[in-house]
Amino acid sequence: MTEQKTVHVSDVMIANVFSIDGLATVAEAMAMMKRHSVSSLVVNRRDGEDELGLVTVSDIARDVVAPNRAAERVHVYEVMSKPVLTVRAHMQTRYAVRLLVTFRVSRTLVVDDDGNPLGIATLRDMIIGMAAG
Repeated sequence: MTEQKTVHVSDVMIANVFSIDGLATVAEAMAMMKRHSVSSLVVNRRDGEDELGLVTVSDIARDVVAPNRAAERVHVYEVMSKPVLTVRAHMQTRYAVRLLVTFRVSRTLVVDDDGNPLGIATLRDMIIGMAAG
């Protein structure tokens, strides 16, 4: 019987997270995504009582590009997901995968114990990270 190594979300997450204000335009978000070569941005909290959001290229494709809306006239808060599904960095990937599958999402925001963003983990990266090798 093969012993599996425990893989934590922090082992496979993308640590470079970039954030944007919800009042920014989708055009600004797209430019930031292009500049940093990322497909999602964390949307900042408005205040201490607010939750983090996430805007992805899929959100932009579905809510702006496909319906032919002007990206310069749409705000990030109009297309983002909020609240966003979050997991702790020390969670085992097998549990994080179950959570993402249950909620039918492909990525999650990784946070520290205080709820501050540390990275983004995708279903793809977690599955590949769990592979023995």
